[in-house]
Amino acid sequence: MIVPELRPWRAARPHVVRAVDAVRPRLARAAEVVRPRLARAAAAAKPQVVRLTQAAKPQLARITRPKAGRTLQYTAGAATAGLALAVGVVTAAGPWDSTGQRTAERDRAVALDRTGGADHGRSDDTSPGSGGSGGSGGSGRSGASDTAAGAPRPAPSAASVLTGLGGGKTPVKSAPSSTALARVLDPLLADPALGAGRAAAVVDVATGKRLYGVGADRAFTPASTTKIATAVAALSAMGADHRLTTRVALEPGTGEVVLVGGGDPTLTGRRTAEGWADLRTLADATAAALKKRGITRATLSYDTTLYAGSEVHPIGVNPNLARVTALTVDEGRTDGSTSGPAARVPDPAAEATRTFAELLRAHGVGTTAPGPSKATKRAVTLASVSSPPLAALVERMLTNSDNDIAEALARQTAVATGARPDFAGAGKAVHAQLAELGLPLAGAVFKDGSGLNRENRLTANLLTALLAKAGDPDRPDLRPALTGLPVAGFTGTLSTRYTDGAAGIVRAKTGTLTGVNTLAGTAVDRNGRLLAFAVLTSDTTDPTAAQTALDRTATALTTCGCT
Repeated sequence: MIVPELRPWRAARPHVVRAVDAVRPRLARAAEVVRPRLARAAAAAKPQVVRLTQAAKPQLARITRPKAGRTLQYTAGAATAGLALAVGVVTAAGPWDSTGQRTAERDRAVALDRTGGADHGRSDDTSPGSGGSGGSGGSGRSGASDTAAGAPRPAPSAASVLTGLGGGKTPVKSAPSSTALARVLDPLLADPALGAGRAAAVVDVATGKRLYGVGADRAFTPASTTKIATAVAALSAMGADHRLTTRVALEPGTGEVVLVGGGDPTLTGRRTAEGWADLRTLADATAAALKKRGITRATLSYDTTLYAGSEVHPIGVNPNLARVTALTVDEGRTDGSTSGPAARVPDPAAEATRTFAELLRAHGVGTTAPGPSKATKRAVTLASVSSPPLAALVERMLTNSDNDIAEALARQTAVATGARPDFAGAGKAVHAQLAELGLPLAGAVFKDGSGLNRENRLTANLLTALLAKAGDPDRPDLRPALTGLPVAGFTGTLSTRYTDGAAGIVRAKTGTLTGVNTLAGTAVDRNGRLLAFAVLTSDTTDPTAAQTALDRTATALTTCGCT
């Protein structure tokens, strides 16, 4: 059964399929290296998965009819040794199956072994209705057993996203010792490729205790690891189920139609919306509402007053970011892309409204050439469309390192907390929100939400604290800051990295500017402990060498018992 509020995840599945097809040749080459590690991870996780599946059945039944205002149920149970995610919780948190594993990872296992995924929506006895989020292999089907229907058996896959936090009655081994970690990490961090300055920290996520630190309280330019802070601040301020709404208002008396930007950076005008808010749907509903009132021609305007200040980032016009405005379609991209650098339209709001006008004309509603305006409080809403939950936006931002979403979420944090929604106000709002969470902010400076501004400053101590806070059983609303991290060898900015045994076990946000290379995320060590880590560098001269050195450091955590 598909919960209505979760349909955007179903709609997004074609992206996963296309991504798997694109990387299949490379995955096949890496198969022989990765498969043994994945097999061990799957075998280790299987007993816990079975326990979680059985324990979660009653909860899953309860959340299939969510109460109004509770779009996503981010409820996590605190186990003795840490956090255990139940089937329904992980399903609600995004494109994850009942093991806490990305659908993309499961599909990669399918590509490698030509069998099934890690979770087919059934328990060991193949009884129907055992949960799962769907995906390849027929997950979530009811009726006869999947095995009887000829479905493949589960294949080895990457470890669960929160493996290492424990659960059930199976104890997790003790965390690494600081001395043992230092023996492993100190030589790796001494690599000249990491530049003139470096800082690092490792934290046990289950306890929040810092296990290792070198210059951990020294502030560095963080580049795109800034997005982790933006994610946690936005989720804390608005909640994981918050949605951003774009609406069309009709001014009484004048008949002016105003397209009101709600700051949704994922609003799309493409023919296939794939679960994102759709400008075409908005135009359809608007045209119907206007015709019902006998209106076939109107003055058309657009309202971007939700945000304040300059729309242009301090770095200037740049293919990594469109103008920051409350109204944009497809991030102002001109090449049909959905991520990465691209040429952008000079005025996203005006361009979005012109596209909207064309869609109205296709329905027989003519308009004037659009111009800026502001909807009054007397205006009547004709139609509206809303983004997927904030959790989805956070995951897309982190996985793709999406600067446009990052700047929008920083602005939205300002709006939600009453700060001025410009670059300066957004930075202050993020800082204030993290202070409310009790995070270590000494030396932290936020000049934007994306990390493109070189004046940003973060410490390794803060980055690891942010990741540990996202794994806090008492803050399940912050979980997307972990689940959205790129997965080594699978997704986003790490899709072409870690084709060795760390694939699927390291999950991290990258950061790259000229002379700056950073990495912050999580890794499961050899004893099954979940560790949060951060490494920041400065004055690097060879970005490829620096990236390789960072990857070696993260990989070392996955192979280290260090007790």
